[in-house]
Amino acid sequence: MSSEPAHSAPLRHHDYGMWLVRFTDHVLVVCPKCGGRALVVPRPGLDASRYSSHLLFQPRRLCCATCGATADWTAEERDGGLVGVVPGGTEDPFFRRPLWLQTRCAGRILWAYNEEHVDALAAFVGARLRVRHASPTRGMFARLPAWMKAAAHREEVLAGLSTLRALAPRSAPADRSEAAYERGDRPRHHGSLLFPGAPY
Repeated sequence: MSSEPAHSAPLRHHDYGMWLVRFTDHVLVVCPKCGGRALVVPRPGLDASRYSSHLLFQPRRLCCATCGATADWTAEERDGGLVGVVPGGTEDPFFRRPLWLQTRCAGRILWAYNEEHVDALAAFVGARLRVRHASPTRGMFARLPAWMKAAAHREEVLAGLSTLRALAPRSAPADRSEAAYERGDRPRHHGSLLFPGAPY
């Protein structure tokens, strides 16, 4: 994990089609019990997946180190397969909890799943030249909203990402951003199915 400030991003950014799902391996959320920072991770004991897309289907556990709250999530089953979640928006795609990493920025809400996600966004936003090497069909950077990509908002977005980076290690309910609340803007299921061959 990089700890460099956002302004140290390289001048050139290469986009190889990284998916947003890659950052769902651990998601910082607002605890449903105490309002502090909780963590959503794949359920302990699962074998590591060879494909990042499988993160959309893996059973999850929410745990809060502050109050001890826990909860479990499993994918819905349909026609013998597992229905995948859709990442994106200001709620985590599994428990639909508000993301811990949110702040107001350029009249919108800037959010991220975890510190690595913040660093990836900062590298893209801070670059003066962006080179795309892959189809934008599912790539995270190609799908970013126009206001985040605009040169006019670069410094403001980088400042917002620095705010998120500083918020990431904090965990007390009093540290919660005033922007981190339920909005109900989670994307709808697109109905993708996984037939794992064996139950999780």
